[in-house]
Amino acid sequence: MTDKIQEKASESEKTSGNADRAPHTNSTEAVTRCGDGKLTSVLILGSAPYAVQAAVWPRASFDHVVVINNAWRIRPDWSHLIHPEDFPEDRRPSEIQPGQKIVTATDYVPAQNAYGGFVYAGGTMAFTAGYWALHALNPSRLCYFGCDMVYPAAGQTHFYGTGTADPLRDDVTLANLPAKARRLEYFAARQGCAMVNLSTKDSVLPYQRATLDSFSDVPVSRFAKGEAEQILAQERALGYFVPSGRYWTELQRFDAAAIARLDADWLRCFGTEPVMA
Repeated sequence: MTDKIQEKASESEKTSGNADRAPHTNSTEAVTRCGDGKLTSVLILGSAPYAVQAAVWPRASFDHVVVINNAWRIRPDWSHLIHPEDFPEDRRPSEIQPGQKIVTATDYVPAQNAYGGFVYAGGTMAFTAGYWALHALNPSRLCYFGCDMVYPAAGQTHFYGTGTADPLRDDVTLANLPAKARRLEYFAARQGCAMVNLSTKDSVLPYQRATLDSFSDVPVSRFAKGEAEQILAQERALGYFVPSGRYWTELQRFDAAAIARLDADWLRCFGTEPVMA
């Protein structure tokens, strides 16, 4: 499968829950670095039809390549595969190379809890992968590709054919995807991490657009600090934190209107849409 994809590409914290305690770095001073002193870049790769283009990208462009679900098939040199508990066994890789790691709920639930939990963050793997990467890899550049969460009404939805549009399911945590993306961007900025969208397609991710050659120049996002602190206070007051991560077992206690107000506030924190870098 990987050979076919490469050919095609050539052609075309359970004890936390308080988001205010998440890693907080002044973005004007922070420079996230690897042990050798260089900036750390992370690619989060999804399964959009065009995602196969990443099969021929130089691996040296990124310190870590985090693949979501089936995206491990796109290139064999990924560093982390993240998938939900219900990801079918027959779709998982049969062999893991040295240096590769499978990220499961045991890893990503406490990581996402450190940023306030799933209800406020959005219960789909594109966002879960982002929060886990912020927590575990502490990058200076977090780049998304193939994670637009925009699906055609008919035809191919994923690089492997037709799949489920998980982010579009009826779920109170996913009613406003751009707002959830902005919330993730806020926590990234607090850590001195720039959020980048490498896609050229329509996307719900409102991050700064860039190319493989220019993403290292993308600056850390600016936001309304006072407003963000007020939103976090509102989140804490609502108390929609579910330590297990299984928020769907407690849906009856979540007020959709209250979550919608939070989402609207997160959008206002960042103002106008970013431009191509």
